This record gives sequence, C-alpha cells and structure tokens, in this order.
Amino acid sequence: MLLAAATAPLAVACTTPPPPPPPPDPLTALVDAALSDAALATAVGAPETAAARAEHAKLLRAEVDRATPRVPGSSVPPSPSASVAPPAGATREALVPALQAAQKQAGDLVAAAPTYRVGLVASVAAGCASLVEALS
Repeated sequence: MLLAAATAPLAVACTTPPPPPPPPDPLTALVDAALSDAALATAVGAPETAAARAEHAKLLRAEVDRATPRVPGSSVPPSPSASVAPPAGATREALVPALQAAQKQAGDLVAAAPTYRVGLVASVAAGCASLVEALS
C-alpha cells in the first residue's frame, strides 16, 4: 500500500502529455523576406542593398532565437540563417516591389509587436523605405 501511494505521483507525471509547441514567431517571416531580398539584391548587382537586408536578417534572427523557448536538457543551437537562392530571372525592377512589400510587412507588425520589439521591427521598416528611396 505504501509503495502504491509513493509511485502514484510518478504515474501521473509520466502520462502527462508534453505542452504544445509555441506558435511560430511572427518575426520569422521578416527574416525570410530579408534573406530573399538580400539574395535578389546580390543577383541584380546591388551590394549595399544586399548587405543592409542581410544585416536585417541577422538581427531579426537573433531576436527570434533569443525569444524561442529552449527545451530543458536540449543542446540544439539556435537556428542559423539559411541562404536563399535568388529567383530565376531576377531583375533590378523586381527589387523595389520586394522591398516595398517587406516595408509593409514590417510596418504591419509594428502595431502588434510587444513594446520591446517595436524598435527593431520599425527600424527594419524604415530601413526598407530608405533602400527603396535609394534605388528610385
């Protein structure tokens, strides 16, 4: 009887399902867009734009990795920023609409972002706007 009482909490703990995974981080879409824009800018010969968007991707990825909960005992490193191949038939004319779309995407996230992320997301939106102006 004593043994059954002592092992009952273990049985309950072993049958508890793991918590559901967290929802995807909304900044991940901004990382993907920044990587795509950097690849496009590189393909069409706009190295300054490529460098700026690669820096956006790096900073956004650092925030996503910082905010992603780690599983205790897991030694999985933060996810690296993958390189993205430029779209086939990349043209310089495609770069401005891509940057405008990224600016809008980041701008839309500013209103819903937690206050500690607003500066980063707004900076990305402003950076995209300045890149559009520089290319126009």
